[in-house]
Amino acid sequence: MHKKSSKNFLSAIGYKRVTLEDLVVDFIIYVFLILLCIVTLYPFLNTIAISFNNAIDSISGGIYLWPRDFTLRNYERILVGNPAISQAIFISTSRTLSGSLLSVFATLCVAYVLSRKEFVFRKTLTPFVVFTMYFSGGLIPIFILMRDLGLINNFLVYILPGMIGAYNIMVMRSYIEGIPESLIEAAKIDGASEYKILFGIIFPLSLPVIATITLFVAVGQWNSWFDTMLYAGSNPMLTTLQFELQKLLTSSLSMAAADSDAMMNMGDAARTAVTPASIRSAMTVIAVTPILFTYPFLQKYFIKGLTLGGVKG
Repeated sequence: MHKKSSKNFLSAIGYKRVTLEDLVVDFIIYVFLILLCIVTLYPFLNTIAISFNNAIDSISGGIYLWPRDFTLRNYERILVGNPAISQAIFISTSRTLSGSLLSVFATLCVAYVLSRKEFVFRKTLTPFVVFTMYFSGGLIPIFILMRDLGLINNFLVYILPGMIGAYNIMVMRSYIEGIPESLIEAAKIDGASEYKILFGIIFPLSLPVIATITLFVAVGQWNSWFDTMLYAGSNPMLTTLQFELQKLLTSSLSMAAADSDAMMNMGDAARTAVTPASIRSAMTVIAVTPILFTYPFLQKYFIKGLTLGGVKG
């Protein structure tokens, strides 16, 4: 009787007897997850280790998770040895912040208009938006257009051409269409204008997709360097960080034409030398770090937006 009451009590509190099969399955799952973490994190940790290791010493290999000959020379070569880098960081930060905010604002406005069933030209304009996802005017016509618009060597060339993205519009429009129509109808009955509906109802309920698109646009703006080369490469005041890093990497590759054995026999001079591998590793860390610090803040809005979006119609 006592054993039976004990079993009933254990069942009531949710106790489950652990069997050998359960232990084996849990062991396999944990081993798989550990291996997955190693495979995912190792390349980035190895890149960090190489970026902080002596460049010539890295040529011999054997660098895994920790630098063997610690040095800051690789970062000094990028951040201190290049006088244009401070201006490039300022321009990259400016274009990322302003470009992301304006792009998300414009995308939200266009997506909201295209999501309204009462919009007369909805079915007419949507195919034109989708068309731009698959076809482009080409590099030369786009360059001529930028020139005719006066955007060559102009900061606005980083903002205006990519402010509206067809893919982002379609994603945001689909999300807005999923918001209960009863909320919008109730707001209209109460006398709310379209602007009040957009920024008072649609915007807070669309925070998850807005945060996602903001992250996509910000990463694209921060990593972009090709547009700098095409439209603003001759203006040192408009240079971007990625463009300067690309030029630095190109110069390092040309320097690597020398025999690596000769470089390793340079003696004390080798401690101040850099290699393409060390420069590339340091460049990767510099380029990724802002995104790593930005994502946790956006993740908060993911959770908050999902909570606000859980409204039943």
